[in-house]
Amino acid sequence: MIFHPTPLKDAYTIAWEPRADDRGLFARAFCAEEFARNGLVSSYVQANLSENRVAGTVRGMHFQKAPNAEVKLVRCVRGAIYDVIVDIRPGSPTYLQSFGTTLSADNGLMMYVPTGFAHGYQSLADNSTAFYLVSVPYSPGSESGIRHNDPCVRVSWPLTITSISPKDSAWPFLQFHTPD
Repeated sequence: MIFHPTPLKDAYTIAWEPRADDRGLFARAFCAEEFARNGLVSSYVQANLSENRVAGTVRGMHFQKAPNAEVKLVRCVRGAIYDVIVDIRPGSPTYLQSFGTTLSADNGLMMYVPTGFAHGYQSLADNSTAFYLVSVPYSPGSESGIRHNDPCVRVSWPLTITSISPKDSAWPFLQFHTPD
């Protein structure tokens, strides 16, 4: 695996290193030792699948509040998604900055989402499936989010939004504004 820092402090994209032959390919999807060697969380307690029937579907921007803040490791296993993270750690040098990249079944790229980040994505193809690991169990009382179109973070979704849940549409806007 190849660990690439994103422009946001403590967040990474992780590329696979497939080895191909006449049978197909083999690639390591996760290695606790490599993650630990790179200073990343290497223990996950839950795995989730999220299927999206229609291109343009947005899920997010989600996070869990302390004491149940979570790390996520996100991969797209069918189709393609535009994966977005937002640094919501007040003391961070990249506070309120966002980063997005395409994760697809073809490129095998993963997004490492540290604690203190909101996360969401938009499906870029019909019938796209995201698979992600989380470091702590889901805790309904710690669930939170920010609005997908919050002007403080200015996420540019690549497609027109075709579907978003009522809950994701109702997350609050941040209560402060960044300088233009």
